[in-house]
This record gives sequence, structure tokens and C-alpha cells, in this order.
Amino acid sequence: MKPTRPSTLAVVAVIFAVLFWLALRVTYQRLPPASWTGVPALLLGAFAEAWTGREVRARITGRRGTKPVEPLFVSRLVALAKASSLVGAAVAGITAGFVVYLSGSLNASVPRQDALAAAVTLAAAVVLVCAALFLEYCCRVPDAHDRDEADQGSRPDDPGSWH
Repeated sequence: MKPTRPSTLAVVAVIFAVLFWLALRVTYQRLPPASWTGVPALLLGAFAEAWTGREVRARITGRRGTKPVEPLFVSRLVALAKASSLVGAAVAGITAGFVVYLSGSLNASVPRQDALAAAVTLAAAVVLVCAALFLEYCCRVPDAHDRDEADQGSRPDDPGSWH
């Protein structure tokens, strides 16, 4: 499995932004007001993935006090990271299309509130994408040089690690 490329996520976001912008031109007047409910979910997912990435990285590098991690568990985390980065990119694209569509009518209160909700959701989606990419990065097996540095850093009482 290859690492997720940021360019792939950018393409997904742009495609969703254009499609949603086109859809809004036809349907915006019939839509209910934009909701803020997605923001906590996106941020909670981002926090969980960032925290998990930090913990998994410590276990993969073999830091003192951690148990080795199961390879199947790591592969599942990589699948989660790839999926949530794509979902985050799609949500970012949808909300970016929303913001672009509404940018011309910010004088009215409802479009302004919708644009604000979309902008905050866009920011939360970007945070989710970053956390997913971080989790994916943390699931990589370190090369020999990284493992040596982690081994030296994990044993401060080892006299050989003080040079």
C-alpha cells in the first residue's frame, strides 16, 4: 500500500468543491440552514487519530515501557487513516464550494451564518486530513537509522547514549 499523496486529496477536494458549487446554484434556496454538528465529530476524529498515531509511533519504535504493536492492527490503522483523509478532503471540498458560493451574498444574515458554519467545518475537515496523514505517517516502519536513534533516546541510563 502506498502512502496517501496530498495531491490526491487536493484533487478530491477540488472535484467536490466544483460539484457542490454547481449543485448549490440550483438548490440553495430550498436547503435548510447549515448546521454546526459536523464540527465536533470532525475534531473528535482528528484528536483520536493524532493521539493514536502518537501512541502507535512509540510502540513501533520500541520505546521503553511500550509493548510491540500487532502488524494487523497497524494495517487497520493505515486503512482508517486513508479513509478518513479522503472523507476529510471530500468534506473540505463540499464546504469550500459552499463558502465560495455564498461569498457573494454575505450581506444577508442567513447566507452569512451558513458561510460561517461552512468555513468552520472546512477548518475542522482540514484538521482531520492533517491528523489522518499524521496517523498514516506514524504507522510506517522506521528505517534502521531512526530505530537506532529511538533506542538511544529510550535508555537515558545507558552510558553509551550520552555521546
